[in-house]
Amino acid sequence: MLKLVLSRLALAVPQLLLLSFFVFLLTYLVPGSPAAAILGAAATPAGVAQLEAQLGLDRPFFTRLGDWYAHAFQGDLGMSYVSARPVGELFAERLPATFSLMLGGLVVALLLGLGLGLLGGTKPGSIRDRVATAISALTMSVPEFWVGIVLLLVFAVQLGLVPVVAYVPFETDPVGWLRGLILPSIALGIAGAALIARQTRTAMAEALSSRYVDSLTAAGVPRGRVVFRYAFKNALVPVLSATGITISIMLGASFALEKVFAFPGIGTLMLRSVTGKDFAVVQAGVLLIAVMIIVVNLVLDVLYGLINPKARPR
Repeated sequence: MLKLVLSRLALAVPQLLLLSFFVFLLTYLVPGSPAAAILGAAATPAGVAQLEAQLGLDRPFFTRLGDWYAHAFQGDLGMSYVSARPVGELFAERLPATFSLMLGGLVVALLLGLGLGLLGGTKPGSIRDRVATAISALTMSVPEFWVGIVLLLVFAVQLGLVPVVAYVPFETDPVGWLRGLILPSIALGIAGAALIARQTRTAMAEALSSRYVDSLTAAGVPRGRVVFRYAFKNALVPVLSATGITISIMLGASFALEKVFAFPGIGTLMLRSVTGKDFAVVQAGVLLIAVMIIVVNLVLDVLYGLINPKARPR
C-alpha cells in the first residue's frame, strides 16, 4: 500500500508543475494590467508603470515564473495585489467554509445515491427500480444553484426554519454551523447523488446476477447478508470511482452555491480575484484545487487497494 501512495505522489508532482505553468502563462497573456485594475478610474500610464514596478509585474515572464516556483516550494504563495495580504492567509481563512460545504454535500450525495442505487439495483426492472431511476434522472437535470435558491426562498425566507446567511464557524457555534449547512448540503448533494445512484444500481444488479450469489442463496445464506456483505462489497469499486468524479463536480458547483448562501469560501474569493485581476490569488487557488482533487483520488486509490487486493501494486 505504501508503494501505491508513493507512486501516486510521484505522479502528482509533474502534474502540479505543468498545471501551475499553464495557469501562470494564461494570467500573463490576459489583456490588461492588474495595476490598472487596482488603481481603477484614477489610473494613469505613469501610475500604472510605477505600481507594476512595485509589484514586480514589469519583469520578464520566466523570471517571474522562477521566483514564483522558488517561493511556492517554500510554502509562500505570494501576496495579494488587492489586499496586500499573504495569499496563504486568505485561503486559510476561507477553507473551513468550503470544506464544511463539501463535507455536507458529500454526506447527502452518498446517503441519497447509495439509497437509490440499492433500492433499484437489488430488484432490477421493478417499479421501485423505475422510480429510483426517475428520481436520479430528475436530480441530475436540476442545476444546484436553482435548487439552492428554491430551498432558500421556502425554508429560510418563507418558513424561517434556517438562517438566510448560512455559514457560522464551527468553533463559534457548532449548532449554528450544523443548521447553516442543512440547505446548502442538500442543494449540493442532490445533483451529486445521481451519478452515485446510477453506478450503484448498475454495480449491484451485476453483482447480484453473479454465480457466487446463486451459490450463496442455494446454501441458505439470508438475502440481506448476501446483499450487504457480499454483493455490496464487490460493487463498491465502481461506486468509489463514481464518488471521485462526483467530488470533483461538486467542488465546482460549490462555488456557485457559496454565492447563493453567502458562504465565505474559496469560490467567492476566486471569483472576486478573477474579476479584480488579482492573479496571485488565482494562481494559488487553481493550485490548491488541483491538490484537493489529487488528494481525493489518492484516498480513493487506497480504498481500492483495501477493497480489492488485485488493485494493489506489486
